[in-house]
Amino acid sequence: MKFVVSSAVLLDQLSLIKGAIPKNPVMPILENFLFEIRDGKLVITASDLQTSMITELPIDAEENASIAVPAGILTDTLNNLPSQPVSFFIDTETFAIELNSENGRYKLAGENAIDFPRIPSVKQADSVEIPAEVLQRAINYTIFCTGTDDLRPAMTGVLFELNETESNFVATDGHRLVRYRRSDIVSPEGASSSLILPRKALNLLKSALPNDKTPVTFSWNTSNAYFTIGSVKMICRLIDERYPDYEGAIPMNNPYVMVIQRVEFLNSLKRIAIYASKTTHQVRLKISRAELTISAEDLDFSNEANERLECDFDGEDTMEIGFNARLLMEMLNNLESSMVRMELLAPSKQGLLIPNKTDESENILMLVMPVMLNSYATY
Repeated sequence: MKFVVSSAVLLDQLSLIKGAIPKNPVMPILENFLFEIRDGKLVITASDLQTSMITELPIDAEENASIAVPAGILTDTLNNLPSQPVSFFIDTETFAIELNSENGRYKLAGENAIDFPRIPSVKQADSVEIPAEVLQRAINYTIFCTGTDDLRPAMTGVLFELNETESNFVATDGHRLVRYRRSDIVSPEGASSSLILPRKALNLLKSALPNDKTPVTFSWNTSNAYFTIGSVKMICRLIDERYPDYEGAIPMNNPYVMVIQRVEFLNSLKRIAIYASKTTHQVRLKISRAELTISAEDLDFSNEANERLECDFDGEDTMEIGFNARLLMEMLNNLESSMVRMELLAPSKQGLLIPNKTDESENILMLVMPVMLNSYATY
């Protein structure tokens, strides 16, 4: 069997899906790309059993065939070739592969395609269409907040909730939480759906999404989620767990509200965090009528620092509360608005970060848990 393809075009397609190939596969065959030639198209699949990515491109071929091709050696070869036509010669009996280019000839050993695991197909699935840039925003706003504790698998993914009026994308690691809400994405036929998508799959999807309004078809059933972006498809197994009651964790009617410039707040935290304890990363926020004082101290090394920033504060009394600086900085860094609102209930209760300006159809809420304040002197 023979086919010809552009080395640059092939490399671009392989780069889109290569992330699905596991570093330590449970089956050796998963170290390969599955190449399937179907009626003048080359369909390429990469999988780790939990997440599979598929892409296709037109090629010059006269017959249908399939083979598993070693991913590492193939991509390394194409990476070091200038853009040019490459001819593939495949022996379907011995699974030997030969690549011919303008520069030379390369031989590698393939494997029988029949050993490659079957990819789940879309059956009895609900479906909705989402613009690529909207899906990208939903992933960017939530994925950084997912947990890494395998003993709590639900928290290692992002919750997708779709109903007849809106959609919620939620992530939490137990110390912080993000809820990204869209009013322009609704469940088909008014049916409510709740599913948890793994972090790795969403990272792969994010890499494949264009930053424009390209429509992405999102389909799902009880076990898998399916995404189609042009010629690229991704199938991932859902996390079969119950997600925590995140709505119950969000404090309502918060009497202390501070509005402050986001970048100034973030930069001040970066400086003050240098002087915080390397164990707790604790910073103290003291908020009064028109001023925020940020301070930190590391008792082990006699380091301390404080800064004052202007803010608008709505509250009868001064509020003092402690936070993990790293968590607070990461959340501020993942917001875009110039001004943010921090809503507080009490020094021992969760704080809310809400951007003052968002798109019409979106709503963003971030929650961070406080830390117990040290007894060092305040400024």
